Amino acid sequence: MTQVSSQFGKVAVLLGGNSAERDVSLKSGQAVLNALLAYGIDAIAFDPQNRSLWELKDLNVDRVFIALHGRGGEDGTVQGALEFMNLPYTGSNVLGSALAMDKIRCKHLFKSAGLSTAPYAVVDAKKGFDAKAIIDEFKKVMVKPSHEGSSIGMAQASSAEELEDALSNAFKFDSQVLVEQWISGREFTITVLGDEVQPVIEMSTPNGFYDYQAKYQSNSTQYHCPADLSQPDTQKLQAMALDAFDLVGASGWGRVDAMQDEQGHFYLLEVNTVPGMTEKSLVPMAAKANGASFEQLVVRILEQTL
Repeated sequence: MTQVSSQFGKVAVLLGGNSAERDVSLKSGQAVLNALLAYGIDAIAFDPQNRSLWELKDLNVDRVFIALHGRGGEDGTVQGALEFMNLPYTGSNVLGSALAMDKIRCKHLFKSAGLSTAPYAVVDAKKGFDAKAIIDEFKKVMVKPSHEGSSIGMAQASSAEELEDALSNAFKFDSQVLVEQWISGREFTITVLGDEVQPVIEMSTPNGFYDYQAKYQSNSTQYHCPADLSQPDTQKLQAMALDAFDLVGASGWGRVDAMQDEQGHFYLLEVNTVPGMTEKSLVPMAAKANGASFEQLVVRILEQTL
């Protein structure tokens, strides 16, 4: 065992879980586990779907790499449990995780801090809504459940009927739904690693937007890394991403999604505190453009727990 691998002790990779993103999490976790093992680190897979977290103590685990996406794993819940058990873990703390997972509160924060974000409305399942009034105001919208990731439950709408359908589907995932003005333009993501931003990635897809299929199943999605942006635009976007990341209290590593409209204005979409780590994922792509292999990236994230 090398000096590098022994300093970590025994590492549990949390993967799977119970969220709607379970399948993606299993792939991310397996990729992370393989990278740790390749580095000679004593690592095991741990799926909290059918095991109690207290077993981590029985297994003499020293630290945890969280590869759980979505509810339970990315929203502060598992982070709080691990804090209680005194186990160091990767990524954001309880507050940063919970805030970043809540798209609606993120939007309120961006707006109150003066960060650029698309105009929006919040629709509550218990209070009723006027679909026509929303469409009259925004013309075309993006509907997003407040607490889901991987674009789950998201849809676009440009008529009152489409909006009603999209909302009734989104309400299956969440009682509060974010309705955001549609932005036509380019879609970007910015990886944050420690307190450094990585090269910007641009995603382009024929799907209309970068949805679940474009993220995980499609071969027609194109990635440009580093994105074809001027130096001032790149710096502006990276600075916006860091501001958003810090504002929600995120730390360690993560990804900030943004768009640029046809007039050249940038808009923040959201902060992801446990982004995908599959072979198609964006964080490894950005790290690679910065000269880091997948294994080096995983170890860098784990080093933040020391």
